[in-house]
This record gives sequence, C-alpha cells and structure tokens, in this order.
Amino acid sequence: MVRRQLGQLEAEILAALAAADGHLSPAQIRSRLDGEPAYTTVNTVLFRLYDKRLVTRERQGRHFTYRLAVDESRLVADRMHDHLRYASDPSGVLSRFVQTLSSEEERVLRSILGDDAPGA
Repeated sequence: MVRRQLGQLEAEILAALAAADGHLSPAQIRSRLDGEPAYTTVNTVLFRLYDKRLVTRERQGRHFTYRLAVDESRLVADRMHDHLRYASDPSGVLSRFVQTLSSEEERVLRSILGDDAPGA
C-alpha cells in the first residue's frame, strides 16, 4: 500500500478529474490513482474537496460523480505561490525549482518571461 500525505492525495484526485472529459465516480477516480487507496479515503477527500468548492458533484442513482470546478493551472499556481510564501528562502526555492526544469519546461518559462534567447 502506498502511503501519501493527504495534500498529495487531494492533488492526485484533482489531477485525475482535470484529465477527465466529464464526471467521474469515486471508483473511477480510485482506479486512476497509484496504489489504489481505499474507496472510503477517496470518498472522504472528495467530500472535503466539495466543501472547499474545488469540485462539483452530481447524483447518479445512489452515488455522486465529481468534476473539477476550478481551472487546474490556477489551482496549481496558487499552491506553488503558497509554498513560496511560507518558505524561509523563497529565492532559493525558485532557484532549485528552475534547476529541475526539463529543456522544454525551461523554453516555455523563458517564452512566458519574454526571454526567448537560449542561454540568456
């Protein structure tokens, strides 16, 4: 069994919903996660995400199906910003993050920042 922090499981569930074309049941979400956490755990996290208004739900018979209610890129960017805000050395965190980017990710970041020149 894979043990993960609750925040990590929330992020994995949100990513599974972001990749879906429509609503997913807790069982469908569970099958898309590494290690397949307990159904009750996935359901509990989904209820919490619903309370936070990060997902919407729709009744399908006796059960609910879920869909992402927010823009995934905004959600991830907000989490990254929160981590930077609480870091004792935000510049060091940013530096370490940039050092781990792939060539393609670096190219995209340079493009966003308006610096398309390689090595600049």
